[in-house]
Amino acid sequence: MGPFALLDLVGLDTSLAILEALHAEFSDVNYAPVPLLKRMVVAGQLGRKSGSGFYDYRK
Repeated sequence: MGPFALLDLVGLDTSLAILEALHAEFSDVNYAPVPLLKRMVVAGQLGRKSGSGFYDYRK
């Protein structure tokens, strides 16, 4: 399983929340969520739970 499939499995909203918490706690730029992840969550692309994320699961 690659990194994008894993993000879809966990949920992009969950991953975003984890990254935001880590970034706030440690102030490390490596934990800052990338803008694409934020845009996808706002658009409702949450991974498997919504049917689309980095991959399409609506089949």
